[in-house]
Amino acid sequence: MHRQLIAILRGIRTDEAAAVCDALLSAGITQIEVPLNSPHPMRTIEMMVEQYGAEARIGAGTVLTSTDVDVLAEIGADMVISPNMDREVIARTKHHGLMSCPGILTPSEGFAALAAGADMLKLFPADIVGPSGVKALRAVFPDDVKLAAVGGVGLGKLSVWAEAGITAFAIGSSLYKPGMLAREVGAVARQLVAEYDGLKRK
Repeated sequence: MHRQLIAILRGIRTDEAAAVCDALLSAGITQIEVPLNSPHPMRTIEMMVEQYGAEARIGAGTVLTSTDVDVLAEIGADMVISPNMDREVIARTKHHGLMSCPGILTPSEGFAALAAGADMLKLFPADIVGPSGVKALRAVFPDDVKLAAVGGVGLGKLSVWAEAGITAFAIGSSLYKPGMLAREVGAVARQLVAEYDGLKRK
């Protein structure tokens, strides 16, 4: 069972991806996103799928077109994550049997994404809405909707978002920035996993 922690590796290079993946998996984070505005993202994702696909869920972020979805399906990615709500991208993602996680900010976008077939909603940028905004969204969304927070989520903040109704946490720059060493990423990842696991024991 995957912890609902998604590592966003924006800007990662193919030649450093294996070491960072090793660090994340060793720490217990098994969902990994490579945004498509990273260097050679499809090559990096394909390598990660080949080496780590059996033990991790590998996907792409900043997916804006159906063409990108087709390529991701061909190379074996599991997740399609977008900053926006595009019905065509969602439909193409589900056509290929991949997990669809479009970005939403309003109830209208959220319900439209669910109607189009989204598996999980990505609240982005979450720090603009804040925990109080999450509670308002939760009041109108169906109880079983999976809601991920992206933006303003990091160490020491998981419990606040979880109490508001967030079910998944996508961690970007507080976990990985270009140039970070794999051991540095691993150290932050271990702290995040400990914090996440603490939520589950409450």
